[in-house]
Formats: sequence, C-alpha cells, structure tokens
Amino acid sequence: MSMSLKLTPVEAAACCPPLAREPLTEPEAEGVVPLLKALADPVRLRLMSLVASHEGGEACVCDLNDAFELSQPTISHHLKILHEAGLLDREKRGVWVYYRARTEALQNLAALIGGQAA
Repeated sequence: MSMSLKLTPVEAAACCPPLAREPLTEPEAEGVVPLLKALADPVRLRLMSLVASHEGGEACVCDLNDAFELSQPTISHHLKILHEAGLLDREKRGVWVYYRARTEALQNLAALIGGQAA
C-alpha cells in the first residue's frame, strides 16, 4: 500500500488564492495536498458525493454500504480518511456513525481550483 496520508485540517485550503490568480507557495500546496489525496481515490470520491448529495445532507454508513461491493469496515475506513482530512463531520448515534459533508471545505477547494484570475 502507498504511504499513509499526513492529514492537515481543511482550513489550510481557505488560506490559498485561486490557482489561476497566483502561484501557491510551498506551504500552501502542502496544506492542500492531503485534501486532494483524500479525494483522489475513486471510492472516497464516490463516498463524498453520496454523503454530500444524500437526503438531509447526511448519511449513515448503513445508507452507503449498498452502493459498493465492499465490506462495511472498508467503507468505514474510507470515511475515516475523509473525516480526518477535514472533508466530513461525523456523529455517533447508537451503533451507527452519521457523516455530513463539510460544505465550507468543498467550497474552499472549488474556489482554489475553479477561481478566476483577477
């Protein structure tokens, strides 16, 4: 398996100007890379999409299992990576964990990647 991700809080993405406006500094780029790495896996990208678009804006692991041919522990592992990267919030309710997309994190990444040059 590849090297483990060094996770940085999502606020690092908020500090960066849009890519088309000015070059990122090395520390800015290092702060954003863990977020992009967390999303670079096809399973995690799909999980992020499923959670963000789920009715009510949150999803339980039990709501996500049927979308994949993976075990529940594997799905939980991918959700943990997204959570530790700062892309998902989570709340334990009984035996289940519910996840909610951190919309500010997604907006910050969208602004970074899609921002127009001034």
